[in-house]
Amino acid sequence: MSLTMEKLSSLCKKRGFISQSGKLYGGLNGCWDYGHLGVELKQNIKNYWWKKHIRQTDKFHIEQDDLMLGFDGSILTHQKVLKASGHTENFNDIMRDCKDCKARFRVDESKSCPKCKSDNLSEPKAFNLMFKTQVGAIQNEENSEFSYLRPETAQSIFSAYGQIFGTGNIKLPFGVGQIGKAFRNEINPRHYIFRSREFEQMEIEYFCHPEESDEILDKMRDSRLRFYEEIGIPKEKLHILDVPEKERAHYSKKTYDIEYDFPFGRKELEGIAHRGDYDLKQHSLASGKNLEYFDEKTGWKGLPHIIEPSAGVDRILLALLCEAYREEKIENNEKEEIRTYLAFNPKIAPIKIACLPLLKKNANQCEIAKKICQELREKNISSAYYENGAIGKRYRRSDEIGIPYCLTIDFETLGEGENPKDKDTITLRHRDTMKQERIPIEKIGEKILSLIT
Repeated sequence: MSLTMEKLSSLCKKRGFISQSGKLYGGLNGCWDYGHLGVELKQNIKNYWWKKHIRQTDKFHIEQDDLMLGFDGSILTHQKVLKASGHTENFNDIMRDCKDCKARFRVDESKSCPKCKSDNLSEPKAFNLMFKTQVGAIQNEENSEFSYLRPETAQSIFSAYGQIFGTGNIKLPFGVGQIGKAFRNEINPRHYIFRSREFEQMEIEYFCHPEESDEILDKMRDSRLRFYEEIGIPKEKLHILDVPEKERAHYSKKTYDIEYDFPFGRKELEGIAHRGDYDLKQHSLASGKNLEYFDEKTGWKGLPHIIEPSAGVDRILLALLCEAYREEKIENNEKEEIRTYLAFNPKIAPIKIACLPLLKKNANQCEIAKKICQELREKNISSAYYENGAIGKRYRRSDEIGIPYCLTIDFETLGEGENPKDKDTITLRHRDTMKQERIPIEKIGEKILSLIT
């Protein structure tokens, strides 16, 4: 089976995962809407990241428990923040225009026009990637104020560092985690949702003593690899790139990229950067505020160093879709068919359970299935009830959207089957193997929780 983005995007559109934004009016390039299944999958990724890194705190540091704080900064970003950080001057792509077909593309993408292959190109020029927006009602050049849609979530944490530090008895090392939208005016969005103009980041800014920073960087790298394996991306598909100095961002002392083997090539999922004291130093100079830390225990005074793991939610979601996609040949009534399904890890599957009556016309089966579905939802287990179509087709539809388990209420459940011992039991079907087992109704909640956690 050879997976393509066309095949994957077709399934995602058909089943309510992802579709292009503004499609009613021709579509908005580089922007995507997440449907009822896509938003659940996305939320599950974010919830698991938050659970592991903010609430439970995977251990990055050797000597003490980590202090991890949550944060949600403003999307509109003060122009002085991005001037101090260097984004106003440095956040550019070098682009060229094709004089024949008028296409615009990044210089690093191709030596000739990727659209028409022409060599009749403009000279390279810088293209600022930030979205600039007006603030307030007066919109003229003399009195106008403007800000930017943030190009990354990090700067909102750095500019609020002094306030965060002053809200409690906080000591080094500590981290601040944030999940939120960021915006980049990409010249050429591509590879489906991999590179888009509006996307979501999960970032940690981890503040530490300079002498501990290198060790913490490596521990952060190892922790992030464990996270990907836990949600269903195997380690053999993940690769660590120690980014060469000439390719690193201007603020970076060292950077690791975690890459994944997508169908369109090996690409970055996440960057883990050693930012040194660059950001705090820049904001201290620009604002005139002293952001130094004083360690009463050791007497050390200075700016903390920062370790930053920054992951794209949309890229992780795309990797999970690629990893989960399956096509297999099966025999059905002596005919060979292709079964398509998404083998999501139950931890992040959008819907965990499908509750199905064997027959729609059997009122008792429908009533029990609906009751079980509601009880599971009350236990915060995402469940769906389906009654239309033959049971085999409902199994296939559940498989296709990645539901790991199906519960079927049949005649045995009602005590009307061939085996009286099966009364008050239901059939539990496993998506990946298609195997079935019978379990007592009173043990459903306990059984399902053991399977999805």
